[in-house]
Amino acid sequence: MKIDTFALDRFDQAILSVLAEDGRISITDLAKRIGLSKSPTQARLRRLEEQGVILGYRAMLDPIRLGLDHVAFVEVRLNDTREAALRAFNAAVAKVPEIEQAHMIASHFDYLLKVRTRDMTAYRRFMGETISALPHVSNTSTYVAMEAVKETVLAEGT
Repeated sequence: MKIDTFALDRFDQAILSVLAEDGRISITDLAKRIGLSKSPTQARLRRLEEQGVILGYRAMLDPIRLGLDHVAFVEVRLNDTREAALRAFNAAVAKVPEIEQAHMIASHFDYLLKVRTRDMTAYRRFMGETISALPHVSNTSTYVAMEAVKETVLAEGT
């Protein structure tokens, strides 16, 4: 699948930078911050949305304050890596809210999952009941994060 890329000038980059910090900023304030008037800023913003550079806007929640401070990274090896099996695994993973991220990896395992739960007990239950039951899972290895040193969130709609 080919994804279109777009050349972004300094104003487009400035818009994205400001929105990554404050997605709720008004058009007027955004225009002031990037050094353009309101109409061209609004037109650029609309174009970035239409081109799919800006996927959406969302509230960023603090998982720690929500009681979800246990983070585990899970290596998953599948017993079948044909296209149909990959599609089945991907579709199943997309439906599981505890899985924050899932990446297909070129390594000795097939996927790396970032999983967030309340605590180790909840994770152990989740591993046994959910991850192990995902389509085509043959084995897993878990790495528990002790501390998040850096987490970057881009302006995204997921």
